[in-house]
This record gives sequence, structure tokens and C-alpha cells, in this order.
Amino acid sequence: MTRPYIPLNALRAFEAAARHLSFTNAAIELHVTHAAVSQQVKSLEQQLGCQLFVRVSRGLMLTTEGESLLPVLNDSFDRIADTLDRFSSGQMREKLKVGVVGSFATGLLLPRLEDFNRRYPHIELQLSTHNNRVDPAAEGHDYTIRFGSGAWHGTEAQCICPAPLSPLCNPAIARQLQQPADVHKFTLLRSFRRDEWSQWLQSMNEHAPSPAHPVMIFDSSLTMIEAALLGAGIALAPVRIFNHLLQSEKLVRPFAAEIDLGGYWLTRLQSRPESTAMTAFSGWLMDTFLPGAH
Repeated sequence: MTRPYIPLNALRAFEAAARHLSFTNAAIELHVTHAAVSQQVKSLEQQLGCQLFVRVSRGLMLTTEGESLLPVLNDSFDRIADTLDRFSSGQMREKLKVGVVGSFATGLLLPRLEDFNRRYPHIELQLSTHNNRVDPAAEGHDYTIRFGSGAWHGTEAQCICPAPLSPLCNPAIARQLQQPADVHKFTLLRSFRRDEWSQWLQSMNEHAPSPAHPVMIFDSSLTMIEAALLGAGIALAPVRIFNHLLQSEKLVRPFAAEIDLGGYWLTRLQSRPESTAMTAFSGWLMDTFLPGAH
């Protein structure tokens, strides 16, 4: 059965009256008369064939039918308002949610975001940082930027840039490092990947640290570098991320040798369709970090 047309004004009058439980306050909000709100609600009740309000001594009270209708209208009007708010200069604004491993966010992405915002003012970029252990589905990410090999189950991945690791420390410790074996004199700072220092030392033809060697483990390169700056030990970290600290000489790279255990990747769940905003972001990211590759 075809339902009769219900004017939007009648629904808006009911929604406002239901929120205020007052025709008078609803009329003030909608800039109409008390009589106009009352008539709109009465018309709506006639079309629906049920009563939406009952009058009580202090004003109005919703009936069961009115209580059922109100949240539906609240949600609908909120969605309409949100959609209209997304139009900017004749172009609909798009939201893009990106999860970013903290080191990449602070060291490489944030300094370049002004360019992205200038090129794509209609895309509202929502960033959340993580420590490389993340659930994109649970977080609702459109894209997730991670460090690793690029192999994640159910995920498509594009390499943004390599991120080789090299020892980094403060100047005081650096002055005591004449050869690679000297790192054994200090606490070794690393991520949750157990064999990082062993691989770097083996690349220098040095023996791996003993099981009893003092080690500090971090779930964030940013926290690890803070510890290195404070003299807690020698960090094995992605050099490119911390160029600003190297240039200021707060941080020192005592040896040029590096190992490649992974890079930064732009990842998307295969189950997530690629929107126009996602295409714009991935294209910009690749052009920024791998010019000519996109």
C-alpha cells in the first residue's frame, strides 16, 4: 500500500516539539507560531492514524508511538545535516580515516600534510596513530600505514618507502663508539623484533649480543629515540624518520652501516572498496615519496 505523502515541515514540527515537550519552545526554535506547530503535529497524527502526544499539567508527554518515532527522526535529520555540511564550494566533502604508525606520522607525514590539504580541500583527513600493532577492521580505517614486509593477511599493500635501520645515540655515547664492537658496552634499545641487533652486528662481522646483555624493548620508535636522547643506550631505528634530530646534532649516527628489515606500507583491507578520497590520498602519497612511480 502506498503511504500518503507527509510534509517535511510536519515531521520537523513534531521532532522539535518532542525534544522540548512544548509547542511554544518548538515554535520559537522554528520561527513560527504556536498555532502553526500545533496544526502541523495534528496533521501528522491524522495521517499516521495515531496520537503522538498527550497533554499533561506541565505540558506535553510522548505516547508510545511518539517515543518510537522521535529517535528515527533525530537520526534522519542529523544525517541530512551532516551530508549538507559536507558540501564545500559546490563539491561534496569526503571523510578519510587513516591509521598511521607513530614514527611515520611525526617523521614523514605530518610535515607534508599541508600540501595534501591544499590539493584536496574537500577531503577531511582523520588520522589516528598506532604502534604498528593494529586492527584496521575494528578501527574502521580506510587505509593503515604500517612498518613491515608488506605481507598482512587479507590486505593489499603498496610500499611507500624503505626504512633501513641503523644505530642512533646521543653525542656523549657516540664519542665512545670507535668500532662496531663498542656497542656491546651499552644498553641496546630495540623494538619487539628480537633479532634486530643480532642482524646488524652480523652484517658488521661482529658477534650477536649475549642473552644476558642489557636490552630495553619499545613498542614505538619515538619512545625509543627519546630514551636514546636521554642516554639510556643505543637505538636501532629508521634513520630517515629522525633526520631532523640528526641535523640538529642532538642525535648521532655513529656508523653508516644499516640493515633492511622492512619499510613503510600503505595498506587496505581487501574487503574495503576504494573510494575517490582513498584514490586521491594513495596517489598523493606515492607521488610524494616515490615520484614517477604512480
